[in-house]
Amino acid sequence: MFTIPERQSWISTLARAELQQLEHLIESLVSNFHQLPNYTFLRKPEIGLVMVQGRAGATGEAFNLGDMTITRCVVQLEDMVNGLPISGFGYIGGRSQRHAELAALCDALLQTALWHDQVHTTVILPIQQSLAQQQHRKQRQTAATKVNFFTMVRGEG
Repeated sequence: MFTIPERQSWISTLARAELQQLEHLIESLVSNFHQLPNYTFLRKPEIGLVMVQGRAGATGEAFNLGDMTITRCVVQLEDMVNGLPISGFGYIGGRSQRHAELAALCDALLQTALWHDQVHTTVILPIQQSLAQQQHRKQRQTAATKVNFFTMVRGEG
């Protein structure tokens, strides 16, 4: 039904979404398709730290850059699919427990045939479009500040 790279992509998209946008999109999902399935927490949202690594020149030796705050959450849908429970994972940068919960819920729903297309169309695609627009805006702003240096030959001597 889905590949590992597809799941990695939607988990990444959910992690980078803004909380208000994610809540709004999930509300529109509920208004279009009535009620979301019930779920339980396998791991309630919890805040922790991870070590972020960098590489000199993007290819050099790895070094520890510093700590980053993350919030993680794991939910399990109460409805079983083919007799198997479906679990969703949410890992987000920062301290938003609600964001991690909603990301985990969307991950679980995206793994079901019943909800996959609706969640992908109503939640994931709008977030990806918004992130692409933000990236494009950032690139334009960066390009506007570009300075071209050149060497002038001085008229001495």
